[in-house]
Amino acid sequence: MDNATTAPALLWFRNDLRLDDNPALTAAVESGRPILAVHVEDSGTDGRRMPGGASRWWLHHSLASLKESLAELGIPLVLRRGPEADVLRDLAKEFGAGAIFWNRRYDAPGIAADSDLKASLRARDIACESFNGALLIEPWRVRSGSGGPFKVFTPFWRAAQAAGAPPHPLNAPTKAIGHPAPPASDRLEDWDLLPTRPDWSGGLRDTWQPGEASARQALSRFIGERLAGYADNRDQPGRNGTSMLSPHLRFGEISPRRIWHEVCAAGIEGEALTKFQAELGWREFSYHLLFHFPDLATRNFQRRFDAFPWREDPAGLKAWQRGRTGYPLVDAGMRQLWQTGTLHNRVRMVAASFLVKHLLLDWRLGEAWFWDTLVDADPASNTASWQWVAGSGADAAPYFRIFNPTAQGERFDGDGAYTRQWLPELAKLPDRYLFRPHEAPSEVLAEAGIRLGDTYPLPIVEHAKARQRALDAFETLKSAA
Repeated sequence: MDNATTAPALLWFRNDLRLDDNPALTAAVESGRPILAVHVEDSGTDGRRMPGGASRWWLHHSLASLKESLAELGIPLVLRRGPEADVLRDLAKEFGAGAIFWNRRYDAPGIAADSDLKASLRARDIACESFNGALLIEPWRVRSGSGGPFKVFTPFWRAAQAAGAPPHPLNAPTKAIGHPAPPASDRLEDWDLLPTRPDWSGGLRDTWQPGEASARQALSRFIGERLAGYADNRDQPGRNGTSMLSPHLRFGEISPRRIWHEVCAAGIEGEALTKFQAELGWREFSYHLLFHFPDLATRNFQRRFDAFPWREDPAGLKAWQRGRTGYPLVDAGMRQLWQTGTLHNRVRMVAASFLVKHLLLDWRLGEAWFWDTLVDADPASNTASWQWVAGSGADAAPYFRIFNPTAQGERFDGDGAYTRQWLPELAKLPDRYLFRPHEAPSEVLAEAGIRLGDTYPLPIVEHAKARQRALDAFETLKSAA
């Protein structure tokens, strides 16, 4: 074995915290070099957005799981804090690295940082290879008829599917050469990723188990127990009908290719399969948008919304954040989010719509709250979805489509199982009044132990008036166009 292959390889983990179907890991192993794995905690020196509180909790546990898995392969994981490029260049110099492998990212600051790092390392005769470890199809591979990026989901997804099935996933390596003398590593506990004063993560611990093994178990449970009924149950928050895979995808504990091919191999066809595939497609579309429109997280995709008359309402924002709006389905969702780091997709849409349309608060306020509180706070999906709901995004829901949170509760949580779970103070209300407690007779409220304005709030806005106010605000955009 010559010096070219005995020089160590650095394997840089980012949002790909797994061994299975990890092309950067596979390439590092196949290079025959001794491998030193590294994860860098950067403070945002390259302009990249730092994870929120719930994501930091997940990252801590996912890194702990990854370290154990790598150790079984004999690969040491080194944790370092500081500017990513500086840390990697220093490690490469210290250990005489001959190559560095990583999986790509698709946000503009991340792309720029990776490109600069590649150039500086190659100038030192260090080989750099990057791979697609996050998507079914990379953003530049799908183009519209005019040659530009897609701005509407349906033709995007049609073109993506026409490009062929995604590659089959790579199996995790069973053998590797780990670096025999790894450098000192930061202690994960010293990174302060976990909340302590106070420790608000009890609900997260009760709900989730981060890590690659848990991701594979979640996929198996979904396929075996819920995939067949996905089309019927996915919109029913009181039913256990969704995959619960989104945070595992967010941290790369499982790849979309693994999910795609195992779901397709399950023998379940028809609407259940196509609906779930389309949900994976929406994630792909979100990354397509983020890649081609890099300011998606900060600017209205439709620039005419720059003139939208958003309101200032700190009290309304706080009521929404804490699940105290007086609209039970919205409040149930926001309390589920606060306790568990997630909320059901249907309720997620209703709650987001309430903020931007009932309260006329800038979608960026809601996006920032979700970024901090969601365990699946994804840089592409979170932003694209908020802009979709607001009406300012690509393929957006029309602004005049305003969810009625009362009707949505009655339609999708008809037996009240979800709402009663997260709003125990309303548990004794009859179904007839569960989503409209302010209309319940005083004797019904008294029997249910409810004091409106005290144990449960009155609605902070009236639906009909809020709807009209939103429509009037939208009209100002039409007149200004």
